[in-house]
This record gives sequence, C-alpha cells and structure tokens, in this order.
Amino acid sequence: MLSHLPKGFTAVVSGANGGIGSAIIKALLSSGQVGEIIATSRSPLTLNHPRLKALTADVTTEYGRSLLVKQMGERPIHLLFNAIGTLHDDAHHLQPEKRLEQLDEIAFNHVMHINATTPALLVASLKPSLQGTHPTIIASLSARVGSITDNGYGGWYSYRASKAAHNMLMKTASIELARLNKQSIVLCLHPGTTDTVLSKPFQARVPGEKLFTPDFVAEQLLQVISKRTPGDTGSFWDWAGKPIEW
Repeated sequence: MLSHLPKGFTAVVSGANGGIGSAIIKALLSSGQVGEIIATSRSPLTLNHPRLKALTADVTTEYGRSLLVKQMGERPIHLLFNAIGTLHDDAHHLQPEKRLEQLDEIAFNHVMHINATTPALLVASLKPSLQGTHPTIIASLSARVGSITDNGYGGWYSYRASKAAHNMLMKTASIELARLNKQSIVLCLHPGTTDTVLSKPFQARVPGEKLFTPDFVAEQLLQVISKRTPGDTGSFWDWAGKPIEW
C-alpha cells in the first residue's frame, strides 16, 4: 500500500472519528503492512481492531498532545495522518464568511487554531518520533481554497486563510525535518468535497459525481501518498494526484 514504509509500520491518525480519519484507518487496517495504528479522537472511538490503539484525547489542546506523546514515547512514527479541521461550528457561531463585515475575531482565531496551529503543534510534539533514519510520512488535510493562486471567487476568509497558513507551516516544517530525517515526506492533501459533517451544509450545489464517499477519498489519498518520494516533501496535492499551486 505504502511502498516507502516498512512492513509492520506504526501510524498515528488524528481526527480518527471524522469521516476521512475513520476511513483512512479502515483502509490501513485492510492491509497487512501496518503494524499498529494510534488513533486520537475527542470522543471514544467506535472502531475495534487488534492493531488499533484508540486514544481519547483532544490534540487541539496541549494536554491532549501530551497524552499522545506519552503514548508514543520516542519510538518511530512512520505515518502521521492529520484529519482534523473545521469549517462551521454552531457552538462557536461559526460559518464561512461571504463578506468582509462578517469577519469575527474570535471565530477567526478558532478556525486558525484548529486548521493551522494544531497540525503544526502536533508535528512539533511528535518531532522526536519523526526525526532519525527511518522513513516517515506526514500527510495533513488541507483544501484547494487554501491556494492563493487558485482563489478566483473570494469569500470564506477564515477558512481560506487557515488553510493557506496550514500549507506554509507544513512547507516550513518539511524543510526542517528534511535536515533531521532524509527519508521524511511532508504532504498537504486536498480530499475534494467529501460526504462528511464538515461539508454537509454546502453539498446542495455539488454535482453528484463530485461528492465523494470517505472510503473513496481514503483510497485515493493513500494512492497519492504512495507515489511520493522524499524529493516531493513540502508539496500540495489533490485527491487525483495532481499538484496544486500554492
């Protein structure tokens, strides 16, 4: 499945209870290549498998990340898949903005924290397990709307900004990690519009053939990851394996 990684590799999946996160776990477990998956989620995981270690922890917090670090120690991580993200949240009165006057400082900071700061802090926390001489892949969910070059429609200020910041943080981390582990690969991935809670309020205008199931997206993203090499570290790809401009 992931030819760059050894048989019996260790994976960490954050956002494991989400649509894409849980689909990634199922896809990985369907292969005999993975040795153990440590799956983090804010609520107890519903999946059960001998090779799956469920960790109930909110990694958007320092305490949640510390629980994950304690679980891992400094043993090597071969795959870190980050599936955490937010677009709308009624509890935080959060919806994508259509106009400048809809920008709200508290909501903006919340989106930035979840979509940009948390993935970077997650990588930073697990750095001892990512550096070394072992092959390691960091794959973090981004979005095409985070591309500055591709922005032809405007709107969605907080979400666009957070994903652009996410991409810069991952790109920068890829440069540092390349010095610490020559086999490291850091990737930003656009999953397309996936039938999950995140996209649910915005699916009405999406053509049926462009609304993907989580299982389809998981298989596609794993195929994209499998084709990348350390020479591709710090790059941005869509679900079909096409590069996206920053």
